[in-house]
Amino acid sequence: MRRELPGVLLGVVMAVVLSGCIGPEQPVTNGDLDMNTPEYVFTYAENQAEDYPTTQGAYKFAELISQKTNGRILINVQAGGVLGDEKSVCEQLQFGGIDFMRMSLSPLAEFVPKLNVLQLPYLYRDADHMWQVLDGAIGRDFMNSFEGSNLVPLSWYDAGARNFYNSVRPIRKLEDMKGLKIRVQESEMMIGMVEALGASPAPMSYAEVYSALQTGVINGAENNWPSYESTSHYEVAKYYTIDEHNRVPELQLCSQPTWDKLSPADQEIIKECALESAEYERRLWSEREKKSEEKVRQAGCQIIELSPGEKQKFQDAVKPMYEKYCSDYMDIVDAIIDTGK
Repeated sequence: MRRELPGVLLGVVMAVVLSGCIGPEQPVTNGDLDMNTPEYVFTYAENQAEDYPTTQGAYKFAELISQKTNGRILINVQAGGVLGDEKSVCEQLQFGGIDFMRMSLSPLAEFVPKLNVLQLPYLYRDADHMWQVLDGAIGRDFMNSFEGSNLVPLSWYDAGARNFYNSVRPIRKLEDMKGLKIRVQESEMMIGMVEALGASPAPMSYAEVYSALQTGVINGAENNWPSYESTSHYEVAKYYTIDEHNRVPELQLCSQPTWDKLSPADQEIIKECALESAEYERRLWSEREKKSEEKVRQAGCQIIELSPGEKQKFQDAVKPMYEKYCSDYMDIVDAIIDTGK
């Protein structure tokens, strides 16, 4: 949201904003920028911790914009979910209460249903397959599907592959899912996936998961390596099964009311910086994944890899979801499956 800056407060606000826009891995000093009086000071919501790859991507995004506009556009990154959960932040984005955010496709699909296609379980063969899809014509088509949502998509962020973990037993076969109460995002498709696999879904806020695992309100959850490690969920749910049921990319978004305030030239700068920050975030993600996996293994967690035959049983169990949730988009689903073959 645009802020009017009284002259007497400008120096204080500049110092606060700059400190908020500097990520710990990419420090920026006043000497690096030719600072002008800011025309805009925007807010960016991020629900992950300061050192998380997506948060670092947000800081890089803010840094690049400040550099390329000589301080005329500043972005104040608010990490750690201080501005609310993803769904409530997205609602604020729609009317301009918050200007930018990074959001997982699972809750975002509630606002743009076509995105359900990209989070179908076991859709991608591997990470390379997913990026061939998202960086190509199919990905651009999805970027053009936001009309009427009051959201402007900017760039794809990596969020790795999601896997199941729990505090009860190793999941080695489909039957091991039965009786487990698994936390999922507040997404109809994620709820449907867990039900199809024979477990009981428990939609809840991300921030509630650790205590819910600790107290036995739930038995397990599902997420990527960095999330499993950074939240310390591995301390209370030591069985981690690598099934890669979802590769759910994430999106940097801008509020449509905010976007409409900007000149075409500034809009182009925002897009360029978003793409550049996405490349940076993907590199960080790859590095962080390896570190998180190593830390979890060293902590004594039990890591299980499904055999090809067992993984096929998981895939077969969720196949009816393709028609149930994406019957209007099966041509796109088929095109995704055929990409890179």
